[in-house]
Amino acid sequence: MLIFDSCQSAIQFCVDTGTFAIARLYNNEKTMNIHIHDCYEVYFSISGGRQFLIDNRMYEFQPGDIFFINQFESHYLSKIDQMSHMRVVISIYPEFLKKFSTKQTDLNYCFTYRDPGWGHKLSLNGDERNRFMYFIHKLSQEQGFGQDVLDQAVFLELMTFLNRIFILRCQQAPALLQDETRTGLRPRHRQIDEILDYINQHLADNLTIPMLASHFYFSSSYLCRIFKDATGTTINQYITAKRISRAKALLAEEYSVAETSMLCGYGDYSNFLKSFTKIVGVSPKKYASFVRS
Repeated sequence: MLIFDSCQSAIQFCVDTGTFAIARLYNNEKTMNIHIHDCYEVYFSISGGRQFLIDNRMYEFQPGDIFFINQFESHYLSKIDQMSHMRVVISIYPEFLKKFSTKQTDLNYCFTYRDPGWGHKLSLNGDERNRFMYFIHKLSQEQGFGQDVLDQAVFLELMTFLNRIFILRCQQAPALLQDETRTGLRPRHRQIDEILDYINQHLADNLTIPMLASHFYFSSSYLCRIFKDATGTTINQYITAKRISRAKALLAEEYSVAETSMLCGYGDYSNFLKSFTKIVGVSPKKYASFVRS
């Protein structure tokens, strides 16, 4: 199958075909601003890397780390512009994966299950990294008669492999987290984590920089600076992305557009329509009819 050299191209192919796409990326592609899209995403770091902001969590990452992101989670890769950073990104249309799941084997599990103490990231060991790259190489080499069938078979084997690892790590999570706490390896940026948590829990409120600065006893300029330094994005960009991410989830749960606007903190209905359409690409009403069909 075709391996893309642009994440945007892979996402577009994934959405247009309702299947999946793979991109192999280097530091020559500028990372996207904080964003959400209608695909699941598997992000594997081959080399380099610094920070990943997913939903309301900040992660440090190293070669061999892998992330699972669903279509409602905002995310942003930061602090890699001057670094050599190779990565593989798999975009997956959710309905495509769901149709292959069974009662015994939920292939969506790594994208839908979120343990508060574990999150989105796994660190693969040497054998697991080699196995992951084996699947990627196999997908890139299939050509000729039966390519679509073979690609699908390899993809399903890959997703089964990743979910097995994910489930195993979740079972091991309490002991692993206890070890991290003892050795001081828990995620840093405690102040930023508190700010992200507060924003996530108060999306329906009138969130402003002066209000947040007052709540955390910072000056507005200091708050903006430490947030941008840590996350690579601005507070307002993050709030907007989180609100639209929540709006997509609410619309999928059959809330009305008006209810969704209010629950996402948009006092002005027209601002909600404008922001949602700009980021998602369709109006809230069209998006709701699409995800409910």
